[in-house]
Formats: sequence, structure tokens, C-alpha cells
Amino acid sequence: MTRRLFVTNFNRNYTGVSATAANVVRRQLGRYDLHLVGQPLPGCPAPITLKQARALSHDPCIWHVRRNTEMRAALWARDVLRLPVKIVFTSAAQRRHSAFPRWLISRMDAVIATTDTAASFVPHVRATVPHGVDTDLFTPAPDRAAAWAALGYGGTRGIATVGRIRPEKGTDQFVAAMIDLLPTLPGTTALIIGRAARKHQEFLQDLASQIAAAGLSDRILFPGEVPATGLPALMRALSLVVQLPRYEGYGMVPLEGMASGVPFVGTDAGYYNAFTNAQTAGLIATPDTAAEAARTILTGNFDQMAQAARETARTQFSAQSEADGIARVYETL
Repeated sequence: MTRRLFVTNFNRNYTGVSATAANVVRRQLGRYDLHLVGQPLPGCPAPITLKQARALSHDPCIWHVRRNTEMRAALWARDVLRLPVKIVFTSAAQRRHSAFPRWLISRMDAVIATTDTAASFVPHVRATVPHGVDTDLFTPAPDRAAAWAALGYGGTRGIATVGRIRPEKGTDQFVAAMIDLLPTLPGTTALIIGRAARKHQEFLQDLASQIAAAGLSDRILFPGEVPATGLPALMRALSLVVQLPRYEGYGMVPLEGMASGVPFVGTDAGYYNAFTNAQTAGLIATPDTAAEAARTILTGNFDQMAQAARETARTQFSAQSEADGIARVYETL
């Protein structure tokens, strides 16, 4: 097995793909002569440039890519520059790719799918390896109430949804659920963590208007994006994560909350149903039943579910398990 590994990260924004890559890279350090290529990732080595990666690829090596632009760069290195590169692509999408990405994926040496459903849409799948969460970075708070108070958002406990503010992510469905839920739970504050792109500004303003009309502008807040380094402190302070997307390829936010001892409510999207561990670590709901599901968790056996959430993340969805599964694929190359 080659020891030299290049992990690409060409997106300047910190996305779900970035988070999954960072989780694995931190577990791969020491196992490989590893180089991050492109943009920095928290807790990972300083990145090198694409030009530097090519210069270091004259001996057999693996390039692990996760985006279209990264597949293109790796194919150029292997097929045009004739470098001894083997290309591994991780695919999480649970829907048919468009024509050009399908062609790129068909040229990969190996594909790792994150779920069986994702595997059904791509060729050359060597293994199905679920994404994992860094259970050393995301940990429960010794005192959840104190951790929440330290964030300064008000109230005595917090609920959050995390992701881009747009229809696909179901931000409007979260707002509707919170307008239903919060009047019955005094002291609870809801956070919408993320930002809206320019084309979704009208969508954002409509949400703000709905919140204002419900008289909840001081309890449903828009803090904006939280940097990756601030996410662990946010997650461990919460009492509940609520993710209601219309579509999700995989979905890391519930896992980050679970590792922090925070149960979740989610729509049946991504890999959320598996995360619930038979509804012990979280609940699957429709947009119409999400408020009631949240109320059930917060007013029921919360401590038991919080503990189950942590244990499920630690034993079934750890970044170490993902890194080990990826290593087995590398060995086949």
C-alpha cells in the first residue's frame, strides 16, 4: 500500500463535505505521508497548492477527492500528465448525478459510497463507509445549562438548525415548527445557524416576517454562520438539534449534536433514520409533526435519549471507523 496520500479541498467555504474530510484527515495523520491540497481545514496540516501536489506525485500515490473540481484536477494529473496517481472519490449523493459528474465518476479508480442508497447511483464502488463524527472534538458539556448561558442567546435552553438558509435545507419548515413549539416551552430559544445566498435573500426576509408576525423575534434568532472552530461549543450547549431538509445527501449536523450528547429531530432525509438507532437517539418526523416530536424529547426521557445519542455516535458513527473503512479501500489500490 502506498504511503503518500493527497486529500483535496478546493472549496473556500466550510461545508458538510469539508467537515467530513477534516474528520477523516485528523484520523489519517501518522498513518500516511499526508498532504492537504487547496484550502485549509481545522485541525489539519497546512495545505499545499495543486502545483506542489503534482510535483510530489512522481511516485505512486493516492489522491482522495470529494468534488467535481477535485476529480477534474486528479484526472488531469493521472491521464494528461501521466503521473502514477490512483484516484478515490467519496460519493454521498442519494440521487442521480448529472451527465458531466457521471462521466468524471466513471473515470475514478475507486468510489466509496457513504450509504447503500448512494452506492446505487455510482459505478466502481469498492465499499460503503458511512461518514463519521470526531467524538473527541464533539463531546457533551459537563453543565449544559451553563454552556448555553455562556453563549449569550438568552433563555434557559437552546434548539438549533444548522446549514444554508434555503428551501432545500427546509429552513422554512424549521421556522414553522418553532412557531408552533416555542409558545408551549417558556425559556427555549431557537437558532438558525447559517447564511442565505444572494438569491435566497427574499426567502430569508419572508422567514423573518413570519417570525415577527408570531411575536417571536426575540426567541427565534439568526446568528449567521458559526466558524468551524466554534461549532463544538455551540453543539454541546444545545438541548436539541432540528434538521428538516427536503433533500440531504448524508447530513453531518445530527451526528455532531449526538456526539455532544444532543438528540435530534429530522425529516426522513440523508442517513438520518440510521442515526436515530431505532428512535433511541433521535426521532424522524414530518414537517407537520416536528414540533410535537421536539416537545416529546424535551419534556420526556431527555437524559436517557441524550446518553443514547452520545453512545450511538461513539460506537456506530465515529470518524475513526470511517478512516479505517477508507484505509481498507486504499489497500486494494
